[in-house]
Amino acid sequence: MPEEIVVIDEQEIDRTLEEIRAALRAGRIQQAVRALTRLHPADRADAFAELPDTHQDALLPRLDIAATADLLEELEDEEAADIAEKLPADRLADVLDEMEPDEAADILGDLPPERAAEALAEMEEAEDVIPLLGHPDETAGGLMTTSYIALRPHTTAAQAIEFLRQIEPDEETPYYLYVIDRDRKLVGVVGLRDLVLAQHTDLIQDIMDPNVIFVTTDMDQEDVAHLMTHYDLAAVPVVDKDRVLVGVITYDDVLEVLQEEATEDIYRLANISDADLSIDTPVQTAVRRRLPWLYLNTLTALFAAWVISNFQSLYAQVAVLAVFQSVVTGMGGNAAGQSVAITVRALALGEIDSRSALRAVFRQGTIGLLQGISVGLVVGLGVYLWQGNLWLGIVLCLALIGNMFIGVIAATMVPLALKALRLDPALASTIFVTAVTDSIGFALFLGLASFFLPYLR
Repeated sequence: MPEEIVVIDEQEIDRTLEEIRAALRAGRIQQAVRALTRLHPADRADAFAELPDTHQDALLPRLDIAATADLLEELEDEEAADIAEKLPADRLADVLDEMEPDEAADILGDLPPERAAEALAEMEEAEDVIPLLGHPDETAGGLMTTSYIALRPHTTAAQAIEFLRQIEPDEETPYYLYVIDRDRKLVGVVGLRDLVLAQHTDLIQDIMDPNVIFVTTDMDQEDVAHLMTHYDLAAVPVVDKDRVLVGVITYDDVLEVLQEEATEDIYRLANISDADLSIDTPVQTAVRRRLPWLYLNTLTALFAAWVISNFQSLYAQVAVLAVFQSVVTGMGGNAAGQSVAITVRALALGEIDSRSALRAVFRQGTIGLLQGISVGLVVGLGVYLWQGNLWLGIVLCLALIGNMFIGVIAATMVPLALKALRLDPALASTIFVTAVTDSIGFALFLGLASFFLPYLR
Protein backbone atom coordinates (compact mmCIF):
# COMPACT_ATOMS: atom_id res chain seq x y z
CA MET A 1 0.00 0.00 0.00
CA PRO A 2 1.51 3.40 -1.00
CA GLU A 3 2.62 5.72 1.77
CA GLU A 4 0.16 8.48 2.55
CA ILE A 5 1.05 11.91 1.22
CA VAL A 6 0.07 14.78 3.48
CA VAL A 7 -0.47 18.42 2.61
CA ILE A 8 1.19 20.59 5.24
CA ASP A 9 1.92 24.23 5.90
CA GLU A 10 5.15 26.10 5.31
CA GLN A 11 6.39 25.74 8.87
CA GLU A 12 5.92 21.99 8.71
CA ILE A 13 7.86 21.93 5.43
CA ASP A 14 10.71 23.77 7.16
CA ARG A 15 10.68 21.22 9.98
CA THR A 16 10.73 18.40 7.42
CA LEU A 17 13.68 20.03 5.70
CA GLU A 18 15.56 20.16 9.01
CA GLU A 19 14.74 16.49 9.56
CA ILE A 20 16.09 15.64 6.10
CA ARG A 21 19.29 17.62 6.67
CA ALA A 22 19.87 16.04 10.09
CA ALA A 23 19.31 12.53 8.71
CA LEU A 24 21.72 13.15 5.83
CA ARG A 25 24.39 14.56 8.15
CA ALA A 26 24.05 11.40 10.25
CA GLY A 27 24.26 9.19 7.17
CA ARG A 28 20.66 7.93 7.54
CA ILE A 29 19.76 8.39 3.90
CA GLN A 30 16.71 6.15 3.90
CA GLN A 31 15.21 8.15 6.77
CA ALA A 32 15.77 11.33 4.76
CA VAL A 33 14.06 9.72 1.74
CA ARG A 34 11.04 8.77 3.86
CA ALA A 35 10.77 12.32 5.21
CA LEU A 36 10.99 13.79 1.71
CA THR A 37 8.41 11.46 0.16
CA ARG A 38 5.90 12.23 2.92
CA LEU A 39 5.46 15.64 1.32
CA HIS A 40 3.05 16.46 -1.47
CA PRO A 41 4.94 16.32 -4.83
CA ALA A 42 4.84 20.13 -5.20
CA ASP A 43 6.17 20.64 -1.65
CA ARG A 44 8.67 17.83 -2.24
CA ALA A 45 10.11 19.70 -5.22
CA ASP A 46 10.38 22.93 -3.19
CA ALA A 47 12.15 21.10 -0.35
CA PHE A 48 14.49 19.26 -2.74
CA ALA A 49 15.43 22.53 -4.46
CA GLU A 50 16.41 24.00 -1.06
CA LEU A 51 18.99 21.28 -0.45
CA PRO A 52 22.65 21.69 -1.49
CA ASP A 53 23.94 19.66 -4.44
CA THR A 54 25.68 17.13 -2.18
CA HIS A 55 22.42 16.31 -0.39
CA GLN A 56 20.51 16.13 -3.68
CA ASP A 57 23.09 13.74 -5.08
CA ALA A 58 22.73 11.53 -2.02
CA LEU A 59 18.92 11.41 -2.19
CA LEU A 60 18.41 11.09 -5.95
CA PRO A 61 19.60 7.47 -6.41
CA ARG A 62 17.39 6.33 -3.48
CA LEU A 63 14.14 7.73 -4.88
CA ASP A 64 12.01 5.24 -6.78
CA ILE A 65 10.99 5.83 -10.42
CA ALA A 66 7.55 7.27 -9.59
CA ALA A 67 8.93 9.68 -6.97
CA THR A 68 11.68 10.83 -9.34
CA ALA A 69 9.11 11.41 -12.11
CA ASP A 70 6.95 13.48 -9.74
CA LEU A 71 10.02 15.47 -8.75
CA LEU A 72 11.00 16.31 -12.33
CA GLU A 73 7.43 17.31 -13.18
CA GLU A 74 7.25 19.77 -10.28
CA LEU A 75 10.73 21.34 -10.47
CA GLU A 76 11.43 24.44 -12.55
CA ASP A 77 12.57 23.63 -16.10
CA GLU A 78 16.27 24.41 -15.58
CA GLU A 79 16.44 22.53 -12.28
CA ALA A 80 14.61 19.53 -13.76
CA ALA A 81 17.03 19.41 -16.70
CA ASP A 82 20.01 19.55 -14.33
CA ILE A 83 18.62 16.64 -12.29
CA ALA A 84 17.78 14.63 -15.42
CA GLU A 85 21.32 15.04 -16.72
CA LYS A 86 22.67 13.39 -13.55
CA LEU A 87 20.63 10.22 -14.11
CA PRO A 88 22.01 7.24 -16.08
CA ALA A 89 20.37 6.91 -19.51
CA ASP A 90 18.42 3.74 -18.64
CA ARG A 91 17.06 5.17 -15.36
CA LEU A 92 16.23 8.48 -17.05
CA ALA A 93 14.30 6.55 -19.72
CA ASP A 94 12.25 4.76 -17.04
CA VAL A 95 11.51 8.08 -15.34
CA LEU A 96 10.44 9.70 -18.60
CA ASP A 97 8.16 6.75 -19.37
CA GLU A 98 6.48 7.37 -16.01
CA MET A 99 5.88 11.06 -16.76
CA GLU A 100 3.15 12.67 -18.83
CA PRO A 101 4.30 12.84 -22.49
CA ASP A 102 4.30 16.66 -22.59
CA GLU A 103 6.36 16.88 -19.39
CA ALA A 104 8.81 14.28 -20.70
CA ALA A 105 9.13 16.21 -23.97
CA ASP A 106 9.94 19.41 -22.03
CA ILE A 107 12.74 17.60 -20.16
CA LEU A 108 14.17 16.12 -23.37
CA GLY A 109 14.02 19.49 -25.10
CA ASP A 110 16.17 21.03 -22.36
CA LEU A 111 18.83 18.28 -22.47
CA PRO A 112 21.86 18.26 -24.80
CA PRO A 113 20.86 16.55 -28.09
CA GLU A 114 23.12 13.52 -27.62
CA ARG A 115 21.84 12.98 -24.05
CA ALA A 116 18.22 13.26 -25.20
CA ALA A 117 18.87 10.77 -28.01
CA GLU A 118 20.31 8.25 -25.53
CA ALA A 119 17.25 8.52 -23.30
CA LEU A 120 14.82 8.24 -26.22
CA ALA A 121 16.57 5.09 -27.45
CA GLU A 122 15.99 3.47 -24.03
CA MET A 123 12.36 4.57 -23.61
CA GLU A 124 9.46 2.14 -24.06
CA GLU A 125 6.91 4.87 -24.86
CA ALA A 126 9.07 7.12 -27.02
CA GLU A 127 6.40 7.15 -29.75
CA ASP A 128 4.18 9.27 -27.46
CA VAL A 129 6.92 11.83 -26.88
CA ILE A 130 8.69 12.13 -30.23
CA PRO A 131 5.79 13.92 -32.01
CA LEU A 132 5.85 16.61 -29.33
CA LEU A 133 9.52 17.44 -29.86
CA GLY A 134 8.94 18.91 -33.32
CA HIS A 135 6.85 21.87 -32.16
CA PRO A 136 8.12 25.20 -30.79
CA ASP A 137 7.75 25.47 -27.02
CA GLU A 138 5.39 28.47 -27.09
CA THR A 139 2.82 26.96 -29.46
CA ALA A 140 -0.14 24.67 -28.89
CA GLY A 141 1.92 21.80 -30.32
CA GLY A 142 4.65 22.39 -27.76
CA LEU A 143 2.12 22.64 -24.95
CA MET A 144 -0.06 19.61 -25.72
CA THR A 145 0.11 16.05 -24.48
CA THR A 146 -0.60 12.93 -26.50
CA SER A 147 -2.35 11.38 -23.48
CA TYR A 148 -6.07 11.60 -24.30
CA ILE A 149 -9.10 9.34 -24.86
CA ALA A 150 -10.61 8.98 -28.34
CA LEU A 151 -13.72 7.08 -29.43
CA ARG A 152 -15.26 6.14 -32.79
CA PRO A 153 -18.73 7.43 -33.81
CA HIS A 154 -20.33 3.99 -34.11
CA THR A 155 -19.22 2.82 -30.66
CA THR A 156 -22.10 2.26 -28.24
CA ALA A 157 -22.26 3.91 -24.83
CA ALA A 158 -21.85 0.50 -23.14
CA GLN A 159 -18.71 -0.25 -25.20
CA ALA A 160 -17.27 3.18 -24.36
CA ILE A 161 -17.82 2.69 -20.63
CA GLU A 162 -16.22 -0.75 -20.77
CA PHE A 163 -13.27 0.74 -22.65
CA LEU A 164 -12.80 3.33 -19.89
CA ARG A 165 -12.83 0.58 -17.27
CA GLN A 166 -10.11 -1.28 -19.15
CA ILE A 167 -7.71 1.63 -19.64
CA GLU A 168 -8.29 3.07 -16.13
CA PRO A 169 -7.50 6.73 -16.94
CA ASP A 170 -5.62 8.52 -14.17
CA GLU A 171 -7.12 11.32 -12.13
CA GLU A 172 -5.38 14.02 -14.17
CA THR A 173 -7.12 13.02 -17.41
CA PRO A 174 -9.98 15.50 -18.11
CA TYR A 175 -13.19 13.65 -18.77
CA TYR A 176 -13.71 14.90 -22.28
CA LEU A 177 -13.90 12.00 -24.72
CA TYR A 178 -13.01 13.04 -28.25
CA VAL A 179 -14.64 11.39 -31.25
CA ILE A 180 -12.59 10.70 -34.37
CA ASP A 181 -13.39 9.13 -37.75
CA ARG A 182 -11.40 6.44 -39.53
CA ASP A 183 -8.85 9.06 -40.66
CA ARG A 184 -8.45 10.26 -37.04
CA LYS A 185 -10.11 13.57 -37.89
CA LEU A 186 -11.87 15.25 -34.99
CA VAL A 187 -15.65 15.08 -35.45
CA GLY A 188 -17.09 15.57 -31.95
CA VAL A 189 -16.73 15.54 -28.18
CA VAL A 190 -18.61 13.66 -25.44
CA GLY A 191 -18.69 14.62 -21.78
CA LEU A 192 -18.44 11.83 -19.24
CA ARG A 193 -21.78 12.88 -17.71
CA ASP A 194 -23.51 12.55 -21.09
CA LEU A 195 -21.96 9.11 -21.54
CA VAL A 196 -23.09 7.86 -18.13
CA LEU A 197 -26.63 9.13 -18.62
CA ALA A 198 -26.97 7.64 -22.12
CA GLN A 199 -28.75 4.37 -22.86
CA HIS A 200 -26.34 1.45 -23.27
CA THR A 201 -27.34 1.03 -26.92
CA ASP A 202 -26.98 4.72 -27.83
CA LEU A 203 -24.26 5.40 -30.39
CA ILE A 204 -21.53 7.93 -29.61
CA GLN A 205 -22.40 9.87 -32.76
CA ASP A 206 -25.91 10.42 -31.36
CA ILE A 207 -24.82 11.79 -27.99
CA MET A 208 -21.68 13.69 -29.03
CA ASP A 209 -21.48 17.45 -29.62
CA PRO A 210 -20.23 17.99 -33.19
CA ASN A 211 -19.40 21.66 -32.51
CA VAL A 212 -15.97 21.13 -31.00
CA ILE A 213 -13.79 24.03 -29.91
CA PHE A 214 -10.24 23.15 -30.97
CA VAL A 215 -6.87 24.77 -31.65
CA THR A 216 -4.20 24.10 -34.25
CA THR A 217 -0.63 23.03 -33.49
CA ASP A 218 0.84 26.40 -34.54
CA MET A 219 -1.44 28.60 -32.38
CA ASP A 220 0.43 30.73 -29.86
CA GLN A 221 0.18 29.44 -26.30
CA GLU A 222 -1.15 32.79 -25.03
CA ASP A 223 -4.02 32.63 -27.54
CA VAL A 224 -4.74 29.07 -26.39
CA ALA A 225 -4.89 30.21 -22.76
CA HIS A 226 -7.30 33.03 -23.61
CA LEU A 227 -9.52 30.69 -25.62
CA MET A 228 -9.73 28.15 -22.80
CA THR A 229 -10.41 30.88 -20.25
CA HIS A 230 -13.09 32.46 -22.43
CA TYR A 231 -14.96 29.19 -22.98
CA ASP A 232 -14.22 27.82 -19.47
CA LEU A 233 -12.64 24.61 -20.79
CA ALA A 234 -10.78 22.06 -18.69
CA ALA A 235 -9.06 20.80 -21.85
CA VAL A 236 -8.95 21.65 -25.54
CA PRO A 237 -8.08 19.29 -28.44
CA VAL A 238 -5.21 20.12 -30.79
CA VAL A 239 -5.45 19.29 -34.50
CA ASP A 240 -3.08 19.57 -37.44
CA LYS A 241 -3.81 21.37 -40.72
CA ASP A 242 -6.00 18.44 -41.86
CA ARG A 243 -8.01 18.48 -38.59
CA VAL A 244 -6.41 15.22 -37.48
CA LEU A 245 -6.44 14.97 -33.67
CA VAL A 246 -2.84 15.01 -32.46
CA GLY A 247 -3.07 16.00 -28.80
CA VAL A 248 -4.83 17.74 -25.95
CA ILE A 249 -3.96 20.75 -23.79
CA THR A 250 -5.12 20.56 -20.18
CA TYR A 251 -6.01 23.33 -17.73
CA ASP A 252 -2.89 22.86 -15.57
CA ASP A 253 -0.64 23.64 -18.55
CA VAL A 254 -2.71 26.75 -19.30
CA LEU A 255 -2.31 27.99 -15.73
CA GLU A 256 1.45 27.81 -16.20
CA VAL A 257 1.17 29.72 -19.48
CA LEU A 258 -0.90 32.48 -17.88
CA GLN A 259 1.67 32.77 -15.09
CA GLU A 260 4.53 32.93 -17.61
CA GLU A 261 2.80 35.53 -19.77
CA ALA A 262 1.81 37.66 -16.77
CA THR A 263 5.39 37.54 -15.48
CA GLU A 264 6.69 38.51 -18.91
CA ASP A 265 4.33 41.49 -19.19
CA ILE A 266 5.05 42.70 -15.64
CA TYR A 267 8.80 42.46 -16.22
CA ARG A 268 8.63 44.28 -19.53
CA LEU A 269 6.52 47.06 -18.05
CA ALA A 270 9.37 47.42 -15.55
CA ASN A 271 11.90 47.40 -18.45
CA ILE A 272 13.15 43.86 -17.77
CA SER A 273 13.12 41.96 -21.04
CA ASP A 274 14.15 38.55 -19.66
CA ALA A 275 11.22 36.78 -17.98
CA ASP A 276 13.58 34.04 -16.71
CA LEU A 277 15.12 36.42 -14.17
CA SER A 278 14.07 35.91 -10.57
CA ILE A 279 15.05 36.93 -7.06
CA ASP A 280 17.56 34.05 -7.01
CA THR A 281 19.25 34.83 -10.34
CA PRO A 282 23.06 35.12 -9.95
CA VAL A 283 24.16 38.72 -9.45
CA GLN A 284 26.36 38.94 -12.56
CA THR A 285 23.63 37.51 -14.78
CA ALA A 286 20.98 39.84 -13.35
CA VAL A 287 23.15 42.93 -13.80
CA ARG A 288 24.13 41.96 -17.36
CA ARG A 289 20.54 41.41 -18.48
CA ARG A 290 19.02 44.45 -16.76
CA LEU A 291 21.64 47.06 -17.69
CA PRO A 292 20.69 47.60 -21.38
CA TRP A 293 17.28 49.05 -20.51
CA LEU A 294 18.82 51.25 -17.82
CA TYR A 295 21.20 52.65 -20.45
CA LEU A 296 18.22 53.46 -22.66
CA ASN A 297 16.49 55.09 -19.68
CA THR A 298 19.62 57.16 -19.13
CA LEU A 299 19.45 58.48 -22.70
CA THR A 300 15.83 59.57 -22.27
CA ALA A 301 16.69 61.20 -18.92
CA LEU A 302 19.56 63.11 -20.56
CA PHE A 303 17.15 64.31 -23.26
CA ALA A 304 14.83 65.66 -20.53
CA ALA A 305 17.85 67.32 -18.92
CA TRP A 306 18.66 68.98 -22.26
CA VAL A 307 15.13 70.41 -22.36
CA ILE A 308 15.68 71.91 -18.89
CA SER A 309 19.05 73.33 -19.90
CA ASN A 310 17.35 75.58 -22.44
CA PHE A 311 15.64 77.44 -19.56
CA GLN A 312 18.63 78.05 -17.26
CA SER A 313 18.18 81.81 -17.24
CA LEU A 314 14.53 81.37 -16.24
CA TYR A 315 15.54 79.60 -13.02
CA ALA A 316 17.83 82.48 -12.16
CA GLN A 317 14.86 84.87 -12.36
CA VAL A 318 12.21 82.66 -10.70
CA ALA A 319 13.98 80.12 -8.50
CA VAL A 320 10.71 78.75 -7.10
CA LEU A 321 10.04 77.04 -10.47
CA ALA A 322 12.62 74.38 -9.56
CA VAL A 323 10.45 73.36 -6.61
CA PHE A 324 7.37 72.56 -8.70
CA GLN A 325 8.69 71.19 -11.99
CA SER A 326 8.79 67.62 -10.68
CA VAL A 327 5.08 67.83 -9.82
CA VAL A 328 4.22 68.26 -13.50
CA THR A 329 6.41 65.42 -14.76
CA GLY A 330 5.53 63.13 -11.86
CA MET A 331 1.77 63.48 -12.27
CA GLY A 332 2.06 63.11 -16.03
CA GLY A 333 4.06 59.91 -15.52
CA ASN A 334 1.53 58.55 -13.02
CA ALA A 335 -1.43 59.14 -15.33
CA ALA A 336 0.46 57.68 -18.27
CA GLY A 337 1.49 54.64 -16.23
CA GLN A 338 -2.17 53.86 -15.54
CA SER A 339 -3.00 54.05 -19.24
CA VAL A 340 0.00 51.91 -20.24
CA ALA A 341 -1.12 49.15 -17.88
CA ILE A 342 -4.74 49.30 -19.10
CA THR A 343 -3.76 49.39 -22.79
CA VAL A 344 -1.23 46.57 -22.55
CA ARG A 345 -3.76 44.42 -20.70
CA ALA A 346 -6.46 45.16 -23.28
CA LEU A 347 -4.11 44.24 -26.12
CA ALA A 348 -3.05 41.04 -24.36
CA LEU A 349 -6.69 40.00 -23.90
CA GLY A 350 -7.68 40.95 -27.45
CA GLU A 351 -10.01 43.75 -26.28
CA ILE A 352 -8.50 46.22 -28.77
CA ASP A 353 -8.17 45.57 -32.49
CA SER A 354 -7.48 47.76 -35.54
CA ARG A 355 -11.12 48.87 -35.69
CA SER A 356 -11.34 49.97 -32.07
CA ALA A 357 -7.84 51.49 -31.72
CA LEU A 358 -8.89 55.04 -32.61
CA ARG A 359 -11.84 54.87 -30.22
CA ALA A 360 -9.50 53.65 -27.46
CA VAL A 361 -7.11 56.58 -28.05
CA PHE A 362 -9.99 59.09 -27.99
CA ARG A 363 -11.48 57.56 -24.85
CA GLN A 364 -8.17 57.50 -22.97
CA GLY A 365 -7.40 61.03 -24.14
CA THR A 366 -10.72 62.23 -22.71
CA ILE A 367 -9.94 60.51 -19.42
CA GLY A 368 -6.47 62.10 -19.36
CA LEU A 369 -7.92 65.56 -20.04
CA LEU A 370 -10.51 65.24 -17.27
CA GLN A 371 -7.87 63.91 -14.86
CA GLY A 372 -5.58 66.81 -15.79
CA ILE A 373 -8.30 69.39 -15.18
CA SER A 374 -9.25 67.83 -11.84
CA VAL A 375 -5.65 67.58 -10.57
CA GLY A 376 -4.54 70.88 -12.15
CA LEU A 377 -7.26 72.95 -10.46
CA VAL A 378 -6.54 71.44 -7.04
CA VAL A 379 -2.74 71.86 -7.36
CA GLY A 380 -3.05 75.37 -8.83
CA LEU A 381 -5.30 76.50 -6.00
CA GLY A 382 -3.03 74.89 -3.41
CA VAL A 383 0.09 76.59 -4.79
CA TYR A 384 -1.70 79.96 -4.92
CA LEU A 385 -2.68 79.66 -1.26
CA TRP A 386 0.82 78.45 -0.35
CA GLN A 387 2.94 80.88 -2.35
CA GLY A 388 0.48 83.75 -2.69
CA ASN A 389 1.15 83.91 -6.46
CA LEU A 390 -1.93 83.42 -8.63
CA TRP A 391 0.06 83.22 -11.89
CA LEU A 392 2.31 80.46 -10.55
CA GLY A 393 -0.84 78.47 -9.72
CA ILE A 394 -2.20 79.09 -13.24
CA VAL A 395 1.07 77.97 -14.87
CA LEU A 396 1.10 74.77 -12.82
CA CYS A 397 -2.57 74.10 -13.56
CA LEU A 398 -2.17 74.50 -17.33
CA ALA A 399 1.07 72.47 -17.41
CA LEU A 400 -0.55 69.63 -15.49
CA ILE A 401 -3.60 69.58 -17.78
CA GLY A 402 -1.42 69.52 -20.90
CA ASN A 403 1.11 66.96 -19.67
CA MET A 404 -1.46 64.53 -18.26
CA PHE A 405 -3.48 64.74 -21.48
CA ILE A 406 -0.44 64.22 -23.73
CA GLY A 407 0.99 61.53 -21.44
CA VAL A 408 -2.19 59.45 -21.52
CA ILE A 409 -2.43 59.81 -25.32
CA ALA A 410 1.20 58.64 -25.65
CA ALA A 411 0.62 55.80 -23.18
CA THR A 412 -2.20 54.52 -25.39
CA MET A 413 -0.55 55.05 -28.78
CA VAL A 414 2.90 53.62 -27.99
CA PRO A 415 1.65 50.09 -27.12
CA LEU A 416 -0.68 50.21 -30.15
CA ALA A 417 2.25 51.16 -32.38
CA LEU A 418 4.43 48.38 -30.96
CA LYS A 419 1.59 45.90 -31.54
CA ALA A 420 1.24 47.11 -35.14
CA LEU A 421 4.97 46.51 -35.61
CA ARG A 422 4.44 42.96 -34.25
CA LEU A 423 6.45 43.70 -31.12
CA ASP A 424 5.38 42.97 -27.56
CA PRO A 425 3.30 46.02 -26.46
CA ALA A 426 4.79 45.84 -22.97
CA LEU A 427 8.32 46.00 -24.35
CA ALA A 428 9.79 49.50 -23.93
CA SER A 429 6.36 51.12 -23.52
CA THR A 430 7.25 52.69 -20.18
CA ILE A 431 10.60 53.95 -21.48
CA PHE A 432 9.08 55.83 -24.42
CA VAL A 433 6.13 57.10 -22.40
CA THR A 434 8.40 58.31 -19.58
CA ALA A 435 10.52 60.14 -22.14
CA VAL A 436 7.38 61.88 -23.45
CA THR A 437 5.96 62.85 -20.05
CA ASP A 438 9.30 64.12 -18.74
CA SER A 439 10.30 66.08 -21.84
CA ILE A 440 6.85 67.48 -22.64
CA GLY A 441 6.21 68.19 -18.95
CA PHE A 442 9.37 70.25 -18.54
CA ALA A 443 8.82 72.01 -21.87
CA LEU A 444 5.20 72.88 -21.06
CA PHE A 445 5.88 74.07 -17.52
CA LEU A 446 8.95 76.10 -18.34
CA GLY A 447 7.51 77.40 -21.62
CA LEU A 448 4.38 78.65 -19.85
CA ALA A 449 6.56 80.12 -17.10
CA SER A 450 8.55 82.03 -19.74
CA PHE A 451 5.33 83.34 -21.28
CA PHE A 452 3.98 84.52 -17.91
CA LEU A 453 7.42 85.60 -16.60
CA PRO A 454 6.47 89.26 -15.97
CA TYR A 455 3.71 88.08 -13.59
CA LEU A 456 5.86 85.49 -11.83
CA ARG A 457 8.70 87.75 -10.74
